[in-house]
Amino acid sequence: MAPRFNQPLGGNDMPRFGGPVTMMRLPAQDSAEGLDAAFVGIPMDIGTSNRPGTRLGPRQIRDESRMLRPYNMATGAAPFEHLHVADIGDVPINTFDLKKSVQIIEDHYRAILRHGAVPLTLGGDHTLTWPILRAMRDRHGPVALIHVDAHADINDAMFGETVAHGCPFRRAWEDGCLLNDRVIQIGLRGTGYGPDDFDWSRERGWRVVQAEECWHRSLSPLMEEVRAMIGDAPVYLSFDIDSLDPAFAPGTGTVEPGGLSIWQGLEIVRGCAGLRLVGADLVEVSPPYDPSGNTALVGANLLYEMLCALPGVP
Repeated sequence: MAPRFNQPLGGNDMPRFGGPVTMMRLPAQDSAEGLDAAFVGIPMDIGTSNRPGTRLGPRQIRDESRMLRPYNMATGAAPFEHLHVADIGDVPINTFDLKKSVQIIEDHYRAILRHGAVPLTLGGDHTLTWPILRAMRDRHGPVALIHVDAHADINDAMFGETVAHGCPFRRAWEDGCLLNDRVIQIGLRGTGYGPDDFDWSRERGWRVVQAEECWHRSLSPLMEEVRAMIGDAPVYLSFDIDSLDPAFAPGTGTVEPGGLSIWQGLEIVRGCAGLRLVGADLVEVSPPYDPSGNTALVGANLLYEMLCALPGVP
């Protein structure tokens, strides 16, 4: 009997090193029509301020996803038994114009959301989250936010520009995209220019959990608090791979020591199960600084875990 929903191409049907280079070797389609969830890439690094290369992130994440299997042995989630999922390709950004690209991304996500699909985004630099949140606002109203990152990304400007990967959450706040009492930032750390680098978020009513608060402990209790705080509000998850310590994820543009562990990252994403997730992204994977492919591999696994945490997956 044929399965009801799309399935990843199995390793016994085609060797893992062959087959389509789609997320989890899923079927590809041109739009989100008929889908419950869609993997979509944004191959962009024109918003980066240090090391480039995230334009290559979506392709590498897809390649490293080839070992993923459909059943989650840890949580028991079997997303492909409950959701219709496909890889809908990449957003055709303008690689020479960041501001035009922001509008292209917003328009592209409006179309995805009109089909009722939940977008799971393969980044790309973190600038992309701002236009996605604008599309989310117009579909769902202001949303709660779980932002996992080494950096707060609330700069007013970078080099005089208000559009950059260090600014998306300041812009999203200005545009009324966020529920201020239901925003949490996890993993922030490193050096700064002053207390305002993190305190601006606190002054808006956001909860800031610095990386030092996470050291040597499970984050499952924190996620219990997050679920209680967010309740039944629509929530967006934005996961910057540099939230993880560079020992686990060196392939990114702005590394900071003292970060989260892989298991803490898994606890955060798995802890989103039961929330009304309306979208998620995994950003800032830079393959030129990832010679082993492990950073992209971790990113692919976290994206799969996001799929497993969506509403409709028991």
